Amino acid sequence: MGISSEKKFTRSYGLDEIALVPTSVTIDPDLVDISTTIAGVKMKIPVFASAMDSVVSPKTAGIIGKLGGLAVLNLEGVQTRYEEPNVILEKIAQVEKADYVALMQRFYQENDIKKELIIKRIQEIKSQNVPVVVSSTPQRAAELGPIAQKAGADIFVVQSTVISTQFITNNQASILDLKAFVESMDIPVMVGNTTTYEVTSSLLETGVAGIFVGIGPGAACTTRGVLGIGVPMASAITQCAAARDDYFEKTGTYVPIIADGGISNSGDICKALACSADAVMIGSPFAKSYEAPGHGFHWGMATPNSVLPRGARINVGSVASLEQILIGPSNSDDGSQNIHGAILTCFATLGAKNIKEMHSNVQVIVAPSLLTEGKIYQKAQSLGMYKQ
Repeated sequence: MGISSEKKFTRSYGLDEIALVPTSVTIDPDLVDISTTIAGVKMKIPVFASAMDSVVSPKTAGIIGKLGGLAVLNLEGVQTRYEEPNVILEKIAQVEKADYVALMQRFYQENDIKKELIIKRIQEIKSQNVPVVVSSTPQRAAELGPIAQKAGADIFVVQSTVISTQFITNNQASILDLKAFVESMDIPVMVGNTTTYEVTSSLLETGVAGIFVGIGPGAACTTRGVLGIGVPMASAITQCAAARDDYFEKTGTYVPIIADGGISNSGDICKALACSADAVMIGSPFAKSYEAPGHGFHWGMATPNSVLPRGARINVGSVASLEQILIGPSNSDDGSQNIHGAILTCFATLGAKNIKEMHSNVQVIVAPSLLTEGKIYQKAQSLGMYKQ
């Protein structure tokens, strides 16, 4: 018999469980600058659009880029498998709830990624005079990275549900040497996703230009239910940001942290930034746009997985244009539109002139009643914060 020990539990917090505390200073919103520079690209609004087929197409990448954000195109999605992806996207939106997983599995398996379509989609985005950001899984990064770079991509993202620098397998050919890959690329490489100090520290040593934080909190993601894996976002962001800050102190190199997932409105964005994220990545808020390729539906990248699908196709509706969602004017009271204006107002109310001051000057408290206190009528009538 070995020596037994009781497993210890650590309390972690999600964005719904925290609140931001006002300081002794408020400032004019005109004095606030919420821009940030990530991987050499200056962003007017610190918001990435998720690399999901229901969110990013060449068209939406162009619109979001011109409005001040960045959109990430999934190089393993329907855009690079089909010459006419909208035909496939319409069928996904129209299929019955009971049949959508099988349909998606077929669409994502019967046609492989085509090099000529990767080049075409990148050129379609580039022709709109916005930065081109593309992504792939680690398994195909070594193959797709050089193609994307040669086609004119500005940033390459290596992204999976959980990433690490130590992948153990009997198939050595399948291992991506992240450090060697980063060094081989002439454009910045960003990587995700993770949730811990230790993994973030190891990823920083590879020379990446940014790290995405978040496992399983996305609106369409079912990883937490299927695998039981995940860390609530507020705690995940602060742990990974601590690794970033320690690395900066040691090396003088600052690597941005991007909060990815579980962010449904402008208040969540503000809380993620106060937890020390440099930007956020969102999917479902953009999937609600009139221009979104999902036609009012939203699904995760792991939904079509051939072995173990981990993602629902959710009906988010089509409620506003991308311009309304990002910079207004808003016709909604739930924080889903005019993200830019909401962030400016939050910063000004808290006395923070920029993102760095949000990191250093704004107190974050545990507040489990934040979304319920005094909201009985909103909840009962499905209004405001409880709008469905």
